[in-house]
Amino acid sequence: MSTLSVPPVPTSPRDDAIALYRAFKGFGCDTAAVVNILAHRDATQRALIQQEYRVMYSDDILKRLSSELSGKLETSVLLWMHDPVGRDAIVVKQGLSSETKNLQAATEVICSRTPSQIQCFKQLYHSRFGVPLEHDIELQASGDHKKLLLAYVSTPRYEGLEFDREIAAKDSKALFKAGEKKLGTDEKTFIHIFSERSRAQLAAIISAYHDMYGNSLKKAVKGETSGLFEYALLTILSCSENQARYFAKVLHKAMQGLGTDDTTLIRVIVTRTEIDMQYIKAEYLKKYKKTLNDAVHSETSGHYRTFLLSLLGPNR
Repeated sequence: MSTLSVPPVPTSPRDDAIALYRAFKGFGCDTAAVVNILAHRDATQRALIQQEYRVMYSDDILKRLSSELSGKLETSVLLWMHDPVGRDAIVVKQGLSSETKNLQAATEVICSRTPSQIQCFKQLYHSRFGVPLEHDIELQASGDHKKLLLAYVSTPRYEGLEFDREIAAKDSKALFKAGEKKLGTDEKTFIHIFSERSRAQLAAIISAYHDMYGNSLKKAVKGETSGLFEYALLTILSCSENQARYFAKVLHKAMQGLGTDDTTLIRVIVTRTEIDMQYIKAEYLKKYKKTLNDAVHSETSGHYRTFLLSLLGPNR
């Protein structure tokens, strides 16, 4: 599914390791060469380059990249060097660490991934960082937001396309009673339904809710909840409707107005490139009448721009 454009001349991971070593050598780093090699290699190739580099030069290429690059380019390249599961684990760990705390980023990753993706990065999280994911959620999140995240990472959910209309109608009724119908909100009901139901089932609930109460479930969530709890619920809802459109909106928001939210731009482009970037690009164009490549081009510069645009692939 990758949108990476492959360079015309195939090279071996060994050749790449040698070329990178040469790019690091001497006075100053040949950043263009580093970007050109790494942006055009898939996860397997990048893992092999790391192995070859370690064997040939007794050095960790990640440490080398960290000392040779800086700023936004360094952040992007270092995240890209991992495979998709590794990247998710890293983003969530950084989001749940006191020094780099970004609960919104951790919430975005957790609530936009499928149950099997969550299981994979949970296992890696534990083995790489020595603590279970739930431990860090417990430590850094709070209130209903914490309860929802804990339920979401530990509940197995169906991943197929089938759904049950009767259950959807029942859940819609329960959500209406827990929210719009009553004074105050019964958050437990929201947590239960949002963490237990599959994406297909949630999409059916969205439709049933609208049919039964003439209002959108999203509006109800916005009216009944707030803060990170609201953000988590809306992320789950948006991804059950159209995940690519959700990420197109996140990217658009990161580039809107004065200045650019580079943290979000990097996170979304780097973590979605080997997953569903061509769908995100299509949704972006459909919604904003501008290609994602053009938007990124106008908001970035230098090697950082070249790197992100290489990940995005052809401008269409």
